Amino acid sequence: MGGGVVKSSGGGGGRGRRRGRSAAMSEINVTPFVDVMLVLLIIFMVAAPMLTVGVPVELPNTAAAALPTEQEEPLTITITAEGVIAIQTTEVADNELIPRLTAIAAERTSKKVFLRADGSVPYERVAQVMGALNAGGFNEIGLVTDAEGPSFGAGEASQPETDG
Repeated sequence: MGGGVVKSSGGGGGRGRRRGRSAAMSEINVTPFVDVMLVLLIIFMVAAPMLTVGVPVELPNTAAAALPTEQEEPLTITITAEGVIAIQTTEVADNELIPRLTAIAAERTSKKVFLRADGSVPYERVAQVMGALNAGGFNEIGLVTDAEGPSFGAGEASQPETDG
């Protein structure tokens, strides 16, 4: 692909002249490498948005900052608008939640759990699931929200009002 042969003239003239002397070409053709890298970049850009958990919920909007990412895929519990609980994309009954989570967590390095709840789910239902997770030994619970919510003045500097 990148290597070739360059013919050089023998130089000198006279009796000792050699014909067809070849020297190796020392240039690397990077065009195929760049082409492959651009294709991979496009594939990852298209595939990345599809890697989110597949249970559709309307997350509440908040002004909270995102949590740092981890090495392994996060363990996600979802509460849909109908109140159905799902681990990743698999629906589970209320009484099966903790036993299944315990079995899954035995194979993982982290016991961190992310809780996604539809914005229309009553707070009581979310609190019940969080209490069950806590009672089951899952004390690191992160609430997943969308980031375009109201900040309630958290990012604004407080300035005294003056009468003009």
